[in-house]
Amino acid sequence: LKIKVLDMGMGMERNAWFSQATPTQHLAIYPKVMEFLLEKTGIKVDAMLMKKFIPLSGMLNIDEVDDIEKAWQEVANILGMAVKDLKLKILPQAALYSIADHTRTLLFTLSDGALPSNVGGGYNLRILARRALSFIDKYGWDIKLGEVCRKHAEELKPIFPELSRHLDNVERILNHEKEKYEATKENIKREVSRIIARGVITEEDFLELYDSKGITPQLIVEEAVSQGLEWEVPPNFYGKVSEMHEQKKQEHQTNKERQLNISNIPETKALYYDDYKLISFDARVLQVITDEGNYIILDKTAFYPTSGGQLHDIGTINNIQVTDVFKQGPYIIHKVESLNGIKENINVKGEINLKRRVQLTQHHTATHVVNAAAREILGSHINQAGAKKTIKKAHLDITHYKTLTTEEIEAIEKKANEFVKKALDVKKYFLPRSEAEKRFGMSIYQGGAVPGKNIRIVEIVGIDVEACGGTHLDNTSEIEEVKIIKSTKIQDGIVRLIFTAGEAARSVEQNEEELLSKASELLGVEKPYIVSSADKLFRVWKAVRKARAKSINLSEEELNIKGNEPFEGDALKELASKLKTQPQYVIKTIEKFLRDIKDYKNR
Repeated sequence: LKIKVLDMGMGMERNAWFSQATPTQHLAIYPKVMEFLLEKTGIKVDAMLMKKFIPLSGMLNIDEVDDIEKAWQEVANILGMAVKDLKLKILPQAALYSIADHTRTLLFTLSDGALPSNVGGGYNLRILARRALSFIDKYGWDIKLGEVCRKHAEELKPIFPELSRHLDNVERILNHEKEKYEATKENIKREVSRIIARGVITEEDFLELYDSKGITPQLIVEEAVSQGLEWEVPPNFYGKVSEMHEQKKQEHQTNKERQLNISNIPETKALYYDDYKLISFDARVLQVITDEGNYIILDKTAFYPTSGGQLHDIGTINNIQVTDVFKQGPYIIHKVESLNGIKENINVKGEINLKRRVQLTQHHTATHVVNAAAREILGSHINQAGAKKTIKKAHLDITHYKTLTTEEIEAIEKKANEFVKKALDVKKYFLPRSEAEKRFGMSIYQGGAVPGKNIRIVEIVGIDVEACGGTHLDNTSEIEEVKIIKSTKIQDGIVRLIFTAGEAARSVEQNEEELLSKASELLGVEKPYIVSSADKLFRVWKAVRKARAKSINLSEEELNIKGNEPFEGDALKELASKLKTQPQYVIKTIEKFLRDIKDYKNR
């Protein structure tokens, strides 16, 4: 901050409340939002009642009282009201204040790229969204969370104008959360009914329903109450969830890192940062280690070690095969097939397999390009959650709230290839961490935290800036082509894009062409007509199954599978869609359907 401050925990909202003398602090800090919510619901704030109630409200802190109903009775007695009347006045207002508060939190966090999910901090966001939605359900209000977020953004625009730029995306995410919430409610009814039939619910039931199905204990209790049951959330429930996850983590954790005994030698100088085409170099051997293998540490190297999701280089040192390269602290370690005359303090020559290096580099730069394309197509919430680059293919895990559609995948691929064709320069340079963060913001950490005071920046001009230590091309045109093979949802809030670039992409296309030729042969039609024929094949196959079950005879015309409508586009993807299978299983599926139809004809 430009000025030094003392955070004394006073709560700035209190000053706004005291100075404006509103019945509650929410009316002071969310004036336009509360005006909107009160108008939508028809609730009137009884200022005189609130003036008397607010000083007593601390008596209703559920964390500090043993019997909450008794506490309500005490407050009602002091106010000279019936408990029922007091709750009718207070609880709907409290629900509105909660909705106002939760939606502001959601607006800020979703605008920053966070997503509701069943894991980590995303779980807290889902709880806030569902708590707000449950209040709306409870009172039958016509309120949409996205609309409330728009009111917040409008009110906060003078201070936080960036909130208004992400509203469409925020609204899409919250609408999707509402759909999931409605589906979860139906699931809860089934689960609660199942448990009621069994007669008892245990703490383990609560934990299992939350951990495996994302059903929160609060929603379970609400459904139980609606079915006339008195169930309570187990004490310290979320602490127990954390303990359970930590135990699982410890059970599955294995330390796969090799820890070699390294002498007090200078750190390795990496030569691969500036020029990915540098594949030949001279160096001096600093240490030879023979613990469970042959390992060499050089004063400098152009061999890239496995890191950042990118696979290591291979090649030779003095004509001896290098089979693995990895990092241990500041040292790059080469595993070789044999030492064969290599010893400490001698000069050696390193040669790197260029074909492998180029393919890995294409996949790594393509990962940045696909990430930028996904962000442009899907929204600003897209961030990298993981990545891996091998010779045959690469994958990028992105933060997204739902499974991608075929149209979205195709749009991302198209946008990525537009970036490739634009021949954008790829700049690589080092900056002090503070300067990099000031210039580009925290979004540079797409691949996670990067150690060191100086960090390497990879900037694809105009579309992407990341802190990254991998090997990279000099221009996006060197990627040649990006081919997205498939997409899958790997966990709540994380979608994986599997793709290829360069020669690997051409290999995929060649395989696809072979599959299409085989499909054309099996269906007995020219390639433009295989999609419409596959569509007919699937419908005929379904008709045959029904006919066989009911002993019905189908005519030759009804068994005709040849289509006559030409198709332009990604024929393999469309084939897979028509046949309700994955692209790699298209031929086997066609063969099975044809076999079943032939068996029916010959019965």
